[in-house]
Amino acid sequence: MTSLTDNLLLKQIEQGDVASFEALFHEHYDRVYGLLFRLLGNRDEAEDVTQEVFLKLHDYAFSGRFLQRNREHNIGAWLYRTATNMGYNTIRGRQRRWQRNTLLVPDPQGIPGADKEVEQQERETAVRQTLAKLPERDTQLLLMRQMGFSYAECAEAVGVAPSSVGTLLSRAAAAFKEAYEEADSNP
Repeated sequence: MTSLTDNLLLKQIEQGDVASFEALFHEHYDRVYGLLFRLLGNRDEAEDVTQEVFLKLHDYAFSGRFLQRNREHNIGAWLYRTATNMGYNTIRGRQRRWQRNTLLVPDPQGIPGADKEVEQQERETAVRQTLAKLPERDTQLLLMRQMGFSYAECAEAVGVAPSSVGTLLSRAAAAFKEAYEEADSNP
């Protein structure tokens, strides 16, 4: 049902209807933002990248690129794939900046309560680094399922049959656990 509504909205957007774009934006914003927040772990970055994802949708929709092939589109799946890809690009950029700025980071020792905060940040960083090492499909499935997406929604977003999502999630979870434990044992 949503897919049909989204496709109708796309047709209206192509004809210049701004309200239809706003409807798509409001319908999908929370899930795209949630996916990016879980991937990036930073509210400001997640907000920025979410806006970039919707700007890309805006450009595609108003240019008619979605409708050039005269077929139905799952905008949700397109948004989640685009968000995941842009999230990974943000992580890669962050890693490059971190490598450049390593010498500029102050030592947290001597700050009250810093140990617990540093430990929590290290765990979160370890989880994100482990996710970044996994194949993108595995990361996307793990994050989407953790956010409460159905198997059908996960399947559509990554382009597989819904009946295979359970197996793929199980494999992804096992790969994550193995990579996380390996990273934890080799600091």
